[in-house]
Amino acid sequence: MAPVNPTITVGAYLGRRLEQLGIAHLFGLPGDFNLALLDEMLAAGALRWVGSSNELNAGYAADGHARLRRGPAAFVTTFGVGELSAVNALAGSYAEDVPVVHVVGLPSATAIADGALLHHSLADGDFGHFVRIAAEVTAASVVVRAQGAGTSIDQALLTAVGSSKPVYLGIPADVAVLPISAAPLERPLRVLRSDSAAVEEFRRALAEFLDGAPEVTMLAGPRLHRRNLEGRVRALAAQNGVRIATQSASKALLDETHPATLGVYAGKFTRDPRTRSAVDEASPLVLAGVVMTDFLTGSFSHGFDPDAAVDLHLDHARIAGQAFYGVYLEESLRVLEEVLEARTPRPEPLPRQAVTETPAHEASDPDGPLTHADLWPLLQRWLEPGTLLVAEAGTSFYGALELTLPDGCDLLGQPVWSSIGYTLPATLGAMLADPSRPTVLVIGDGSAQLTVQELGRLLELNPTILLVNNSGYTVERAIRSPEAAYQDVVAWDWTKLPAALGAPHTPVFRAQTPADLVEVLDKVRADPDRPAFVELVLPRDDAPDSLVQLARSVR
Repeated sequence: MAPVNPTITVGAYLGRRLEQLGIAHLFGLPGDFNLALLDEMLAAGALRWVGSSNELNAGYAADGHARLRRGPAAFVTTFGVGELSAVNALAGSYAEDVPVVHVVGLPSATAIADGALLHHSLADGDFGHFVRIAAEVTAASVVVRAQGAGTSIDQALLTAVGSSKPVYLGIPADVAVLPISAAPLERPLRVLRSDSAAVEEFRRALAEFLDGAPEVTMLAGPRLHRRNLEGRVRALAAQNGVRIATQSASKALLDETHPATLGVYAGKFTRDPRTRSAVDEASPLVLAGVVMTDFLTGSFSHGFDPDAAVDLHLDHARIAGQAFYGVYLEESLRVLEEVLEARTPRPEPLPRQAVTETPAHEASDPDGPLTHADLWPLLQRWLEPGTLLVAEAGTSFYGALELTLPDGCDLLGQPVWSSIGYTLPATLGAMLADPSRPTVLVIGDGSAQLTVQELGRLLELNPTILLVNNSGYTVERAIRSPEAAYQDVVAWDWTKLPAALGAPHTPVFRAQTPADLVEVLDKVRADPDRPAFVELVLPRDDAPDSLVQLARSVR
């Protein structure tokens, strides 16, 4: 008798593949076109459903989840109205190299083929509108058909992991429940590997380029986080003659008290002029996982030439402009470490760069208005090693850049896409990825009003949330027209929100002076096993110095 070929539904196949990639949480919202798909994906019980209040929040939560687990994440929406709500989140994941899998439950393949005038469609019989939209902000946009369904799913997932970009998987309702062969599941997906010949060619060219260099300076970018390469960076930092600066999007990638650290580099916005000169004048310079956008280069004021450097990308490497395709970032960093280790004669250790000690902060008036000049030094003193600090675009992120984070801390933000409201649901995703870490979210009032619907669910995970209430869009006011009506937001009673949104037992505080903040932070530290929601009342036009400089540049 011929062996029975085991089968599995398309939806269950996708669920199993996600599990094999280490995904344990599935974010999203139900809708009539994805209900059968969800039932199949969740049937095995290994994926935990995390419902969101809207599709934008689901996409942001998946993005934050992927960043913290250093691997792919997934969320599910329904066709049309659901998927379009998530496009902004998907675009942010694309801009910042985050491998998110957006699964969309589509109408049946029969309805699509017939051009039926269904609800949630544009009532024109064309079901390709939204797939085409998704194609603009993903590395792959696929509608799964009955024939070759498993292969289509596998190829899309491999694309997400290999490119560190989001992908779109549209699955018609009737296809979701079709049986297909389960045999491919016996072989977990193999992530793309570097081309061995290209790696050896790169190794020889790198050894020649670095030959005789007693000092090597590296600028480390956020793409290193996407590949979980923090340990490799620490190993490089231990090499004699190596110093490492980071971009703002990868701040604290190397502990900021490490002897090899140069601090954060951002062109003319670099706080320490020694950091700027060390990077701009470096020869040789290694760029690793760097992103050359305006906010990360000080409005393109960087003084180095990428075409004269070693430039390590996610899927290829360059040495003084010569490209080596098929050399992935994991492999190029490993080769760099080996080449540095093999140098002869071996360089002497570099002297540690002098660090100006930050004096203990004393507010000019402890009972005066709380300002950014007080907030960030007080937060600096209060943060504990290992904390995940999440900072919203605008005043919060640029205030966080002025901190020297304790060892083991991470800074999570979205400086490339810079979509306000991102961090609140992203914090939810991040904490589900690593619930053991103490987590602090700093977010402005205007930003929080976009995505605050997830507050109750987030507070179940015991974060500390610092809500900066500065009466509107301070970053926009710093750029232009501070008195314009469009800079205002409706004033909310923030301290009542946790109870209203499902977390009635959350301790709630309000700080209007430096003395208030010191007292509140002490209370929060004394009760680490509970969440805390703190409203910080700051002057409308007050902003961190680094943000003021950026606003001038944009203006």
